[in-house]
Amino acid sequence: MEEKGKIKVAIVGAGLTGLTTAFYLKKAGVDFQIFEKADRAGGVIQTYREEGFTFEAGPNSGVLSKPEVAELFEDLGDDCTLEMADETAKARWIWLKDKWVPLPSGPVSGITTPLFSFSDKLRLLAEPFRKKGNNPDESLADLVLRRMGKSFLDYAIDPFILGIYSGDPAKLVTKYAFPKLYRLEQDYGSFIGGSLKKAREPKSERDKKATKSIFSFKGGLHNLIEAMVGRLGVENITLNANDLQVKRINEGYSINHSDQVFTHVVSTTGSYELENVFSFIDKEALNVVSNMNYSKVVQVALGFNNWEGIPLQAFGGLVPSVEKRRILGALFLSTFLKNKAPENGALLSVFLGGIRRPEIIELTDTQIIQIVKEELMQMFRLDSFSPELIKIFRYRHAIPQYGPESEQKMKAIARLEKKYPGLILAGNIRDGIGIADRVNQGRQVASEIVNSLK
Repeated sequence: MEEKGKIKVAIVGAGLTGLTTAFYLKKAGVDFQIFEKADRAGGVIQTYREEGFTFEAGPNSGVLSKPEVAELFEDLGDDCTLEMADETAKARWIWLKDKWVPLPSGPVSGITTPLFSFSDKLRLLAEPFRKKGNNPDESLADLVLRRMGKSFLDYAIDPFILGIYSGDPAKLVTKYAFPKLYRLEQDYGSFIGGSLKKAREPKSERDKKATKSIFSFKGGLHNLIEAMVGRLGVENITLNANDLQVKRINEGYSINHSDQVFTHVVSTTGSYELENVFSFIDKEALNVVSNMNYSKVVQVALGFNNWEGIPLQAFGGLVPSVEKRRILGALFLSTFLKNKAPENGALLSVFLGGIRRPEIIELTDTQIIQIVKEELMQMFRLDSFSPELIKIFRYRHAIPQYGPESEQKMKAIARLEKKYPGLILAGNIRDGIGIADRVNQGRQVASEIVNSLK
């Protein structure tokens, strides 16, 4: 057992996971230093303000799906102002043939919707009575086909996966990509029955903090990053730490951007950077972790001073793969968040590429804009396409895909952390990809280190 004063933690990456880890280490009185290769903190979270529009690179909003997120915001107090989405955000649209159709939000709309076949609607009545699966590596597509039917896969799950992972449900393992859904079947034997039973279970006051509401911050998500950096102190964050190298020294670790020796190293970097950063680890032992598949995504922020298309009364619209369109979907940010666009205007984030169309990221800006123009004019009934704002972001490692290798990946991480005491391999290579997942993991990592001192 080590004394608190002898612990020194190096955190690789100043994204939300790294900042959260550092935040709770500092709260516990544990020394740390963050190393970030970019010239700013925040990772993919970055807010822009141009031409009267406020838009995001990376995540556009978050979900209060875990109490740890609400507690972080409570800890930050008035350092940043939380903004909750309005009721419009509860609506979701799905593209069907030549129009947008609302995703069902209850039993009545579930029966009347044109999205699902009549046979699958009848099939759903028997869902609570089907045997639960026994394959822990079952893909999400196979799980949905087994319990709900093909139309539910095509017009509910597939577009949902495109919106979250930009992925393919046939290549995602439910146990790791959607652990809550996996546990519904395993613990309760049914999605429907499990959801009803969980809804009736008593919740603690802490659990009630996870309202599942959509949020941002006044002025944009980067205000959360600025608030956290302010609490941590800029002296504890080393920026422009290019070509970072971590080396094993006796029972500690050294980093080429510091003359200190660290007892712990927390990695929050992408899997594709692990071999270069941790060259002391045998490549074969690291291989299953470092060779994760990532979706390639193009995000186009579009700002219109005067929106003349169909009314955007929803969180956004998703496009099922079977519809063969060239966009994955769009978020209608100015609809459910304030001050994103001028009055009577609109701010949209349009997404292209993903696992099924990785080649789109190689197109020129002109080609991408042309695709977006043609798709939006038809899908949103625009007579012309003259946005005041067009901003294109390319993400070659947008979202890690939790595929069939996930079980072996988790075992490999456990072996490496056991072999090298003080090493923690975190980040979105495990434990989820959303803002809430990153906050939750950062807090857990900090607790793990702090509890080792007791």
